Amino acid sequence: MTFAFAAAGTGGHIHPALAVARSLVSSGVDADDILFFGGDRLEMRVVPDAGFEFVQLDVRGLKRSLTVDNLTIPTMVRRAAADVASTLRGRPPGVLTVFGGYVSVPAAMGAQKIAMPFVIHEQNAVPGVANRYVARRAKRTFVAFAPALKRLKRADVVGNPLDRAFEDFDRAQIRSSALRRYGLDPDRPVVGVFGGSLGAQALNEATVALASAEGRSFSILHLTGVDHHAHLARRARDVPHWATEAFEEEMTLFYAASDLVLSRSGALTVSELAATGTPSVVVPLPAGKGYQAMNAHDLERAGGTVVVGQDRIGEVPDILARLIGNPEQLAAMRDGARSVAKPDAARRVASALREIADA
Repeated sequence: MTFAFAAAGTGGHIHPALAVARSLVSSGVDADDILFFGGDRLEMRVVPDAGFEFVQLDVRGLKRSLTVDNLTIPTMVRRAAADVASTLRGRPPGVLTVFGGYVSVPAAMGAQKIAMPFVIHEQNAVPGVANRYVARRAKRTFVAFAPALKRLKRADVVGNPLDRAFEDFDRAQIRSSALRRYGLDPDRPVVGVFGGSLGAQALNEATVALASAEGRSFSILHLTGVDHHAHLARRARDVPHWATEAFEEEMTLFYAASDLVLSRSGALTVSELAATGTPSVVVPLPAGKGYQAMNAHDLERAGGTVVVGQDRIGEVPDILARLIGNPEQLAAMRDGARSVAKPDAARRVASALREIADA
């Protein structure tokens, strides 16, 4: 029986797919029965490193600018779809799951060519073009956030599949070790900041202002992003209670150490904030069709986060300082965040895939 995944481009597509694949293995599926289709970006490294077979497709997404390169895409998609069909035809029947991005269309087309059912998972509150395009013929559609139902009306809201560490997250159990890892004072509350693996300049600038505030009574745990770390680490060296790291692979440790988090509102970030019950202030990336603001909609409505537009980012240091000094409000925000958490998404999707493959 074959469990195929199509995920490419960014960690926001790839890591949920990997979480579902690992959940399948935990449920008894042989890792050799799982394969991934992707392109030539992050997936080329992280999928094989996770122990799964990877098939690279010669395909890319549309360029936003007017260019003749876009004219070659239909032919490229057809060829990639044929490669998917050829690969799947040589394996036992099963099910394919697409996670959005440029690889979803050829993967779904390839599955259709051999009458293999396919499933969609949409990570963002505003569904991407690729997933909307293939949704009509999908066997099942899963979404992370309720606002996505406006575009994918037959979908089930299951949340974003996260690593098993988030499903079993226990802040009290690992907080002490997390604080020691970062060299933080256990008697001071902690504001955690991160803007993704590459960092976010606007959040980093807000953190510099926060760290410079007179009479600051809390520590700052700052994941700067690789590109920004050298500069910010030099600045933090002379500022008490400001710890910097370029990035963190074990994000549960970051959340366990943080009493309040400042971040963007990418799909996985919002899901992790909810799963860990972490109060937050989020500054949505002002790009696309406002999808990051929509990602935070359910979390904000539940009282788990404060959403601040980038045009108001100058207010962020004061907002953080006010919240971190209010334990009662932080407790209410933790409850609000937990109320919208769906930490079992990976198991739910994996279970559905097994049912479809067995049918």
